This record gives sequence, structure tokens and C-alpha cells, in this order.
Amino acid sequence: MGRRKGGIGIALVTVAMLVGTSACGGGGSSKASGDDAKAPGKASASPSPTKPAGPPMLLETITPQTGTTVGVAMPISVIFTNPVAAKARAGVEKHMKVSASQPVAGAWHWMGDRRADWRPKTYWPSGTKVKVDADLKGVSNGNGRYGVHGYTHTFTIGDDVRADVSVTGHTMKVTRNGTAVRTLSINAGSAEYPTWNGTMAVIDKQEKVHMTSCSVGISCDKGSANYYDLTLPWDVHLTQSGTYVHYSTGDPNPGSGSARGSHGCVHLSMSDAKWFYGQVKQGDPVTITGSPRAKAPADNGYAAFNLSWDQWLAGSASGEQTTATL
Repeated sequence: MGRRKGGIGIALVTVAMLVGTSACGGGGSSKASGDDAKAPGKASASPSPTKPAGPPMLLETITPQTGTTVGVAMPISVIFTNPVAAKARAGVEKHMKVSASQPVAGAWHWMGDRRADWRPKTYWPSGTKVKVDADLKGVSNGNGRYGVHGYTHTFTIGDDVRADVSVTGHTMKVTRNGTAVRTLSINAGSAEYPTWNGTMAVIDKQEKVHMTSCSVGISCDKGSANYYDLTLPWDVHLTQSGTYVHYSTGDPNPGSGSARGSHGCVHLSMSDAKWFYGQVKQGDPVTITGSPRAKAPADNGYAAFNLSWDQWLAGSASGEQTTATL
């Protein structure tokens, strides 16, 4: 179980919790952001006088939120309020400078015409301090709009916490900074509703989420065996299409012996779900293997590492770069 209605973006620069009805399952990809911060004075700012007057180019969200500590798989995700033309993307990328306290190779990648993510070639080194300067004032989006603001976000890469889920083995192995911490018993999706494979960075987490089968098109028929309408605890959000790691009242003792399948989520026991919830943060990678389903699309939450480096570079207008020194 586990999908919310609606996107996860918010108006630039306010912390946004993902709220609303959710349900495990769902298949489509969707933009993901999370927390953000809004530039002051947006309404009164003006385009550069050297550019024609017109509607401004604005950002809807920048993730991570400034001042946060995130996991090693967290991308920088920038969502624009209006489409950015292909011819303008190299110029936009040039004006979104990424700096770090140690050199990190990475690149921007466009997921459609409104979202650009920057990810490192490999995971961020733990402890790295990162800054993104989106100096977009006067920059064209190629569609008659020009930036009117500069935006700056700073964040820190925290402990290297990873979770590796084996669907066939019914286990989740959790490590911290390369050291094994615990192995938990899990159940993943059923044959009818398989869990996404691949690596998904944690989007966010909530102590309780209202989940319904109707919200993701599984079943709105209360008489169906697949119908559910539940509020469930200890929810770690992996994809915008509805994948969570959480406890389910319908599968209270997950593991190879119970042989129950979810509607696409990863189920833990109550005590394990509470423990795992306390271990992870936004950007920590959860890697799922052994499911018959494909890898989650890169834009379905923060699944950037489901693309090879060559695939990632194919969506970049300016190619690989090394961070400036912070």
C-alpha cells in the first residue's frame, strides 16, 4: 500500500510534507521533489533590462531543502513552473552551479521539459557539504521567459545508510557507513502487483499515511479482495507512484513463512517498521532486487541511479562536470 494523490512539489521555498490519500500500487512515473524554499520578492522582481519584457521564468521547487542533511543517493532536483526549450537547456545548466567541499563528478539530466536533476556519477561521499547556486536572473528558457531571481540551497550528505531488499529472500539488509546493522524480514509485492526493482532514494517519511486502493486504481469496490482503506504507521516513501516501506495490518508478520504479497510496497513487522523509520532519511538508497517488475523510472521519485551513467549523460545538455570547490 502507499500512494498519495497529487505531486510532491510545492511553491518554491516552503517545507512541504506530502499529504493526502495514498495507496500501494500504481505504475506511472511522476515528478518528485519534497522540501523546498521560496525566493523572497518573487512578485516584485523584474527581468534583466537587456532582455525583452515578458512573463518570468520561475522555479517551482529546489530539493533538497536548504540546511538539511540527506542521504548519499539524493539528487539535486529543480522543477520549473514552465517548460524549458531544448535549445535553452545548456544555458540554464550553466547557470545552476554545484559546489562541494570535496570534488565530485556529476551531471544534470532533464526529465521532460520542466525538471532537471543533478546527481553524482557514484553516490555522494558521506560528510560532503554541497551548495547549488541557481543564478537564473536574465537567463532565457527558450520560450520567451527570463529568470528574475537567483536561488541558493546548501545541504550536507549524512551517514551512508543503505537498505538492500531481496524479494525472493524476503529480507532487507540495512548497513550504515559500510557496516551491517540489521537484517529484517519482509514481504514485497504479489505476482499481480509486483514491487519496482532498482534503487530508489527515500523521498520522505511519515508516522502515519492514509492508504486506499481506490486512489491508485486498484479497486474502488468494497467487496473486492483487493480493496483497502487504512491508515498505517511508519511509512517510508520510495516512489511517487506509491511504493512505501511500512507496516501493514494485513501482513503483520512478514517473511518467507507468511508468503503474503503486498500491492507493491515492502512490508515490515510493526517493531521493524518503527526501527527502520528511525534509521533512514531523505536520500538514503533502498535497492530492491528479485522482483519480476522493471526498475522504477528515474523520475518516479528520486530513482536517478536506475539509469547508467551513459544513460544519465544522454539527458544532459552540458555533460559531465566536476563540482566547484566550496
